[in-house]
Amino acid sequence: MISGAARADREPDLNIAKPLENRLNGMYVCSDGCRIAQPRAEFKVKKALITGITGQDGSYLARLLLDMGYEVTGTVRASSQAKMTRLRKLGVADAVRLVDVDLSEINSINRAIRGTAFDEVYNLAAQSFVGSSWDQPIYVADVNGLGVVRLLDALRTYSPQTRFYQASTSEMFGRVRAVPQNEETPFHPRSPYGAAKVYGHYITVNYRESFGLHASSGILFNHESPVRGAEMVTRKITLALARFAHGDHVPVELGDLDARRDWGFAGDYVEGMWRMLQQDVAEDYVLATGITTPIRDFVRFAAEALGLDLTWSGTAEAEHAVDRRSGKVAVKVNPRFYRPAEVDLLLGDATKARTRLGWQPKVTVRELAEMMATSDYDDWRA
Repeated sequence: MISGAARADREPDLNIAKPLENRLNGMYVCSDGCRIAQPRAEFKVKKALITGITGQDGSYLARLLLDMGYEVTGTVRASSQAKMTRLRKLGVADAVRLVDVDLSEINSINRAIRGTAFDEVYNLAAQSFVGSSWDQPIYVADVNGLGVVRLLDALRTYSPQTRFYQASTSEMFGRVRAVPQNEETPFHPRSPYGAAKVYGHYITVNYRESFGLHASSGILFNHESPVRGAEMVTRKITLALARFAHGDHVPVELGDLDARRDWGFAGDYVEGMWRMLQQDVAEDYVLATGITTPIRDFVRFAAEALGLDLTWSGTAEAEHAVDRRSGKVAVKVNPRFYRPAEVDLLLGDATKARTRLGWQPKVTVRELAEMMATSDYDDWRA
């Protein structure tokens, strides 16, 4: 069991419930000290629409925009009960307005856009679990691909002055043609999720070039947080290890422990989304840390944050990790979690975002694993 004092010594100052940024004398003060002019009471209050607001990125983006004085509206599907857990955890559930929108249904999109005069629209709604996209490829194509063009066409028709952000993904690179990957690297997706996202990306480019929309795509590499979905590998790891540290000695089963990802913190990445829409000219940008980490190391970082001492043994499908203190198996490989077609080395080059947007990631992967693991540990205890 990890002590509170030990945790406090290691944890970065990333209290989930407090605002990430502050406003001061009409300026937006970034966490790294930069200052960007923002509207105050004497100026027009900006209005933003976030599709997928109840997800990880939507929740962090909502908090960021609210802190900057925006009026924030978010979309939820009428057919599903809105899960406000993430918005509540970040302290903004009561500050956003929700509207019913289904990206597979054009009329609901038109109703949301028509007559609302949003300054910015962030399309974050998607079926976002790569693994399950193999089980429902048609649905994924409809929402992640055609949903984008439905939104863009509604903006072209009813609100062409609105600035648009499309959530693209590093999964579009798939079988990579170059390492690291940047905005010029060709796409070769290796999943229905990635293929649908490629369509969404290129249709955004087409509407920008054909109709003059201020439409940008952010090609984001993996970004995580304490409110990441439990089905995602990083959160699966931290949830299981938190339970293990509390005495529930059930091992977490994982796929390829050698698979590497470029992991960053979602709170850093949503700031990059916002910065894209503040540019005079719309373009596409890669957001990434430029550092890859194998899944095995992410496990180790999370375990150390919880006071677990793992010893690894075996190879391939027989590899496992035992906690020395309890003598119990904490991690083991299960081939069921191998992907049908694994992506190659995804490593992002965010030079363009750093130089043109002034964006850079601030949270390291070790800090990220510690943040997630300790949050899950505390939530499990509560």
